[in-house]
Parts: sequence; C-alpha cells; structure tokens
Amino acid sequence: MKPEKPPLYRDPRHSAERRARDLLSRMTLEEKAAQMLCIWADKSKALVDERGNFDAKKAGAYFKKRTGLGQVGRPSDAGGGKNAREMAELTNAIQKFFISSSRHGIPVVFHEECLHGHAAVGATSFPQPIGLAATFDPSLVERLYSMTAEEARVRGTHQALTPVADVAREPRWGRVEETFGEDPHLVSRMAVAAVRGFQGDASFKDKNRVIATLKHFAAHGQPESGTNCAPVNVSERVLREVFLPPFRRAIQEAGAVSVMASYNEIDGVPSHANAWLLQDILRKEWGFKGYVVSDYFAIRELHERPELFGNHLAEDGEQAAALAVKAGVNIELPDPDCYRHIAALVRGGALRESTIDALVSPMLEWKFRLGLFEDPYVDPDAAERIVGCAAHRALALEAARKTVTLLKNENNVAPLDPRKVKTIAVIGPNADRVLLGGYSGIPGHASTLLEGIRDRVGNSVKILYHEGCKITVGGSWQQDEVRPGDPEEDRRSIAGAARLARKADAVVLAVGGNEQTSREAWMGNHLGDRASLDMVGLQDELVDAVAAAGKPVLAFLFNGRPLSVRNLAQKVAVIFECWYLGQETGPAAAGALFGDFSPGGKLPITIPRSAGHLPAYYNCKPAARRGYLFDDVSPLYAFGFGLSYAKFEITRPRLDRKTIRSDESTALRVDVANTGKVRGDEVVQMYIRDRVSSVTRPVKELKGFRRVTLEPGQKETVVLPITPEHLSFHDIRMKRVVEPGEFEIMVGNSSRDRDLQKILLRVR
Repeated sequence: MKPEKPPLYRDPRHSAERRARDLLSRMTLEEKAAQMLCIWADKSKALVDERGNFDAKKAGAYFKKRTGLGQVGRPSDAGGGKNAREMAELTNAIQKFFISSSRHGIPVVFHEECLHGHAAVGATSFPQPIGLAATFDPSLVERLYSMTAEEARVRGTHQALTPVADVAREPRWGRVEETFGEDPHLVSRMAVAAVRGFQGDASFKDKNRVIATLKHFAAHGQPESGTNCAPVNVSERVLREVFLPPFRRAIQEAGAVSVMASYNEIDGVPSHANAWLLQDILRKEWGFKGYVVSDYFAIRELHERPELFGNHLAEDGEQAAALAVKAGVNIELPDPDCYRHIAALVRGGALRESTIDALVSPMLEWKFRLGLFEDPYVDPDAAERIVGCAAHRALALEAARKTVTLLKNENNVAPLDPRKVKTIAVIGPNADRVLLGGYSGIPGHASTLLEGIRDRVGNSVKILYHEGCKITVGGSWQQDEVRPGDPEEDRRSIAGAARLARKADAVVLAVGGNEQTSREAWMGNHLGDRASLDMVGLQDELVDAVAAAGKPVLAFLFNGRPLSVRNLAQKVAVIFECWYLGQETGPAAAGALFGDFSPGGKLPITIPRSAGHLPAYYNCKPAARRGYLFDDVSPLYAFGFGLSYAKFEITRPRLDRKTIRSDESTALRVDVANTGKVRGDEVVQMYIRDRVSSVTRPVKELKGFRRVTLEPGQKETVVLPITPEHLSFHDIRMKRVVEPGEFEIMVGNSSRDRDLQKILLRVR
C-alpha cells in the first residue's frame, strides 16, 4: 500500500503563506479559536507543578479537547523563575506537549518581556530605554537588542513584547522610563534600531532572533492627568505627526511583525475596539502584514475589569471579544478570557468565520517563518553558555557609559582626581541600592554606585558611606504597597550624613527616584504616576544639609522620569543624570566620576522646573510658551542638552543645495572639532522649522542627529540628509505635503536656541 502523502503545510519547500492557508483549511473552528488564546498566570493550573516544572498530567487534563494553543506567556516566571538551562528545558517540554497532543501538531509561541534585556533570571540587564535614548546611538541600540534576542531565543522565546514606541509627552506618567523620550524622530530611530536588533532580516534562519512587538498602539504616552491608561485627548493631526510616526517607520523600515494595542482611548474609542486605528491605518494605509496582540486584560476592560475600571463599550466579555475581533486584534493576552467565546460567537452569527480566518492566518504564517514546524526546540547547553556571557556584559557596560549625561559641571569640579582627594563621602538613598527599573530580570551580576567607587579607587582613597534618608522603605517594582520614609528618622539620619560630609574632601550624592516612585500603575493598589515631579521624601533636606558642609558636591540622579530638581541644581557643583544604567551601574558611574571616559549622553526628554510647567516638551507651537507670572517658562534642562569633559566647536552649517523642489533632497554639513584635552563624544543635532505654513508648525523639530567620538585635535565632517519626509506635514486638508517656502535649518548640540546655528533652505 502506497504511503499517504504528507499534507502540504508539512512541506518546507512551500511558502509560509501557502502553508498557512493549507493548514487553516484543515482546522476546525475550535482549533482556529484556540490559536487566539494564551496561557500566562494560568500556567500553574495548566502546565507546571509547584516547582515550575512541566506537568504532563496537569496539561493533559487542562487541554483535554486537544485543540492546541496560540501562545504561552513568560515561561521565565514559572515556579519563581528559571535559570537559562532550566527555562530551555521547560520550553522544550511544553512545546513537545502541544506538538504531540494537538491534531495538526501546531507549535506554540513563547513570549517574554525584553524591555532592557530579557526579564529573566541570569539575563544581561542594560539601561532602561529612556537611558538608551540618551545615547543618541541607534547602532548601539540595535546591537543591544540583538544581544537580548539571542539570550531570549536560546531559552525558547519567540516573541519579545518590546520595543515601546510611545512618545512620552507627560512626565508625571510612571512609564516614561520604558520609552525613548519625547521626540518622534528620536523615538522612531531607536524603535527602528530595536526592531532590527530583535528581528534581523526576519528570516529567523539562525534561531537567534525573535519577533518584535511595537507598543503601545497608539498615543499611550500623553495620558490625561498623567495617569496610566487614561484617555489621550489629541487631534488626528497631532496623532499622525507625533504619536504614529515611530510605529509607521518601525513597520515600513524595519518590518516589525507584531503590534500591541494600547489601553487608552482616543476620541472616545479604546484602541482594542478601534477599527480605524488597527485596520484603516495599520493594515490598509501602512501595509502591515503581521499580527496585533492585546495588552494584558485590555479586552476585558472594554466591558469592565473588576477592581480597576471599565470602558463599558460592551455589556460582557462576549461583546468585548466581538468588538476586539472586528477591530483586528489577533490574539488575547495573557490568559483565556473573552476570546474563549469566539467559537460560540461565530456559531451565533455575531462573528463570521472568515473574520477569524483572517486573524489566525498571519499568526500561523509567522510560526512557519520562525521555523517552529521543522525545528521547534532549543539547546539547553547553548542557553547556559550564552546567557549573561562576558561579551554581553561588556556591551552592557558600553551602553551604561554612553547613557551617563552631564547636566552641570561648575568650575570643572568633575572629573575628580583620586590622587588629589584623600576622603570621599558617598551619601544618599541611591548610593548603595541596585537600581534596574521596571520589567527587569535578575542579572547574574549587578553593582551599585558605592561599589563602583570602592572598586575604582581601592585603598588609595578613604570612602565614607551614609544613606542620608529614605526614598521608600525597601520595596520593589512588583510590590504593591509603597512606604515612604519616616520623617523623624530621616531627619536624624540626615544630620548624621551632614557630619560625615564635613569629614570628606568631596561628597558624592546619589538621589532621585526608584522603581517604586516611577512605575507602571497596573491596579488601583499598585500606583506609579505622580502629581508632583519633586524628589520623594526628604531628599531636598538632605541636599541642603550636605551642601551646607561646604565641600564640593557631585550629584548622581537615578530616576525613571524627569525630576524637577531646582534646589539640587542651585546647591551642587556637578549633576550626572543616569536614569537607570543597568547591571553595570557601578563601573559606569565611577568611570564618569573619575574621568575614565567623558560623559556624552544627551537628554531625550525635557527636564521641567516643576509639574506646573507641564507640558514642557521642546517641539511646542509658537504660542505655547509665552511666560508665567513669578516664574521662568524655560525648562530647567532642555531636550538634547548634555555637557562633556571635552570641548567641541561646530562650524557654520552649509547645504549641498540651498534651493530644491518639494520632491527633492539635500544635505546639511558641519565640521565638528574636539578642541579640548580629552577624548569625548558630541551629538550633532539638526532641527527644522517651516517658516510659513497652512497650519501652525512647531518652533523646531529634530530631524537628524549623529553621535561622533573625537580625540583631542580631531575634526570630522557630519552629513545629515534632508528629504521630503523631513520637510512634510499634514496640511489644512490633512494631506501630507511639502509646502513651498523657506525652512529654517538649525544645527547644534542641544535644542536651546543659543546652542543652535541657522541656515535657510528654500523649497520651490
């Protein structure tokens, strides 16, 4: 008897599209609906035992219908967290179960959080995205996310719920640290770099890349009142010119495979029910061919999520599922909830099976492209060898160094010369605390500022340490309760810190925020947004007391959002903005302090004088910053600002062509010279303004940048292209055009007017 020919979908010689169509044609409605479901918190019920190991008996009972499953969420957190080898073994076991137990042998996709490194035990942890944006170095970002992809994939991961492509225009929002800042162009370049790092060419042939997920689509970064998930009240023009460009460019330039819809609503329509956003713009206008995942529990919120809130577009979970399906959400995360009703909704006539087919097909297609039908397993030996290796640690240190941003250096107090100081007092609540920020794993190595200083100077300098005061008492990013320090205890501690400061030749002061004072507010009892941008607790009293000791004070800020540090800026000689530097905090911060390298970071977001100065983003409209009674309207520190130990001169700008047609391009050129005595980095920034336009335009917009490293006496020519994309905007009829007229081209080393030189470009 002639053996039965295997189905077409099993033949890798056919295209992924054709294989997906063939497989889909063989699936029942229930099997299709199962591909739209995920397991995360329910792993303990469905897949693993109390130690986090795969439980075949439990899995067989939970999935007794054997219809399969679309995704498994965060296998890294099973049983309290697995090391690299253990996670690889776990994902292999789970994958084998689904392949062997489902009728068509369809593998699952494992997704993980990879915000600034794989959020898992032993993984390499680099600076938070707001810090990576401060590097103004897309090539570094691409290398880092390529590293992250490899560490995640070798453990069994296929999809990263990263990068965050939100433009952060509301500093009170606790998720600022997850973003690449306030500027659409900077966020776009970083998002493109991150996607290229995660996905490579998206062939996935070498099993060292993962699917990238752009989030949160869309406009999540300017919530009303600064509170997470609140409505975003912006016009379509602002939406298209500020919030959508990073997503569009990451899809069209880098080929992002997945998008996560956002919790917020726009013009009364939550994103998970917004067909205009997910169908008309994403798929029809931009040609997106991937798939949309829901944010965790967001489909349930179209009805009501107990103890949180509801949008009340739906009467129950079934109606919520129907709304999300029609809008174009392919899969519900994190656990089976509303989408459990999909088969019944089709049978009842509320949904068409053809609609389900259209949503399931791309998810099957990418499972084929990932190679999961031919090679679904990973090598635990490779996982153990690669995760957290020395080369990855070196890259994390490079990123941390490039993140450090010098905001003030009065009388060139920094860098400190360890040969000229005998005693240094290291003071502050962030001096000896490991600070990684949210969505962090547990790296095999992590260091603090105090440890870095001690390691750097050894026995040559006496190091004194005092906490000074509390920001919060203990606690972590995950912990719901946030306990501020006790004022009486803190004041006694501050007095002790002041006495210590008087014994030193110089004081290193580590203040700012921590993972509890700026974080994702995901429940009513787990908050992270703030009404104030002042430092929490009695940190300003600590600043006053330490400054009164009369010794040079060099301050390090560690924080997830901009802080209004006016008092600090007045009282100390030196300020380093570090954001969160990742696992290599100690050597990077100490290196900046002692001049082992020259800080070259630039601010990716404006630091305002107070919360009352919001909004403070630099790319405002001409009438937006007219002034305040009794206060200065300017920012404390401007977008793009950052000092150096080196000195740089930028020559007068010149254009390759001073007059172009609206469909033509030109380029700006400047020469940058290091006239100082040390090696350093400078970021050349190009801003553009349309002088006369059919609708009001921002006073300036970043449209190009390049970070250069120069030795003393070295000079380099920087060329920044100017294309129709850089000059276009949505006109009075909402058409994207380049209008003829004059454009101011500004170039310099920050967004401040006094740091910029101008040249005119004419478009005819």
